Amino acid sequence: MTGNTRETADLGEFTFECGESIPNLELAYETYGEFDGSNAVLVCHALTGSQHVARRTARGRDGDANGTAGQARAWWADVVGPGKAIDTTEYYVVCANVPGSCYGSSGPTSEGPDGEPWGTDFPPVTIGDWTRAQRRLLDELGVGRLHAVVGGSVGGMNALDWAVRYPDDVHRIAAVATAPRLDPQCLALDTIARRAITTDPNWNGGHYYGEDQPNPDAGLGQARRIGHVMYLSKDSMDQKFGRRAAGRGHSREAPDPAAAFFPYREVESYLDYNAENFVHRFDANSYLYLTRAMDDYDLSAGFESDAAALGAFEGELLLVSFTGDWHFTTDQAEELAESAREADATVAHHVVESDHGHDAFLVEPGNVGPPTADFLARGVRGKAVTDTVEREQEDVHAPVHTSLFS
Repeated sequence: MTGNTRETADLGEFTFECGESIPNLELAYETYGEFDGSNAVLVCHALTGSQHVARRTARGRDGDANGTAGQARAWWADVVGPGKAIDTTEYYVVCANVPGSCYGSSGPTSEGPDGEPWGTDFPPVTIGDWTRAQRRLLDELGVGRLHAVVGGSVGGMNALDWAVRYPDDVHRIAAVATAPRLDPQCLALDTIARRAITTDPNWNGGHYYGEDQPNPDAGLGQARRIGHVMYLSKDSMDQKFGRRAAGRGHSREAPDPAAAFFPYREVESYLDYNAENFVHRFDANSYLYLTRAMDDYDLSAGFESDAAALGAFEGELLLVSFTGDWHFTTDQAEELAESAREADATVAHHVVESDHGHDAFLVEPGNVGPPTADFLARGVRGKAVTDTVEREQEDVHAPVHTSLFS
């Protein structure tokens, strides 16, 4: 099977975990490389990511095809591709846009039975629904057992769900910058972000898709500002912005009369710029749906513990965490690693010293790529991670940074 495709698969009737069904579930997906029967790697995207994970053109420039506006620049192009950590000359890579998103898969923006966008009439979506939809897609592609599932952030939760839901269908799982569930602080911030959307008068109960209906851009922009604060660390914000005022050429709409007296700071400019860009590429309802799915996820749901949830998984598990990430912390990753050990799973936890915050899994490919490549090729017993296992057995904290992978 030859890859390098951009397609949308019609998977037929689909019943969500909430009990509601839709007549046709469509998944937009991309594939890269050639399938040899045993080399398939599923990559799970993060919250507002898309199926467009790697570059396609010879010069490394990406077109804006297939409705991926704003995601035209492949989101993990330094990790996935020819000669990269997830080498598309060796692996058959599949990445699908999850149900509920707005990059071509069925969700609030897609056409409902009445010919109009679903809006908030679309069924509630869970990460379990993402996993089941991906399994259906892989069946359509003729892919049985996966060599690996790799995901970052909420995509890492999606990857972990494969270990619970389809433990016999995947050989190796790499979960990057993730956790078995969100902590209360992150739940609270997601709540505020959603309220910013739903209190925007233009949200209109989620039905704002008419030609003359304004979008809830103010609310979605506020939600994105909150998200960016969650993705950065104190150190990275201090280094990137400090308390500096934005230079000449920067402008803003003063939110209150007194604002003109005070400096417009670089951190404000950064948040405003990213919020403005985001509202042009993403849908407010999809943001509600996807954050709900992330907030709801709990690895141990239906089990007595995380260890019990992982009890049927006989493959290998790699966890990668970043010291500056307070969204999904290294402590959460280590607790998950301990649960995997309790379940007698083969696991390694690689800690990266970083001040980038949660964004590190996207902006530090040099720290993500080496452990991922070694794990896909040789598992946790490979040369690059053997020391990890030995240190764990000695009750020493997991190794730090890429010196391990020289």
